[in-house]
Amino acid sequence: MAKRPRRNHTPAFKAKVALEALKEEQTVIEIAERFDVHPNLVTKWKRQLLERATEAFEKERTPEEEGPSAAELNAKIGQLVMENDFLAHALGRVHGTSAKR
Repeated sequence: MAKRPRRNHTPAFKAKVALEALKEEQTVIEIAERFDVHPNLVTKWKRQLLERATEAFEKERTPEEEGPSAAELNAKIGQLVMENDFLAHALGRVHGTSAKR
């Protein structure tokens, strides 16, 4: 029996299958056959939908709540690289050997 290649299902497809499973008008096996997926996936997606349903109604976060922006992080990285280079150079002068090995 030849294996079929691994498929990546879109979130919309997963939601559609999970909603069909929630309706309970058909068995999990019937839904799996209808959408051509394994029954375990139907059960998994249904469970995920139930666990994460509250996220759909949560207040959207503002950028300040999400944490530092990419520009702030890049600036911090640049600062740390400069400090690291300065200290490595300064240690090279004190000990007479290069700090970089």
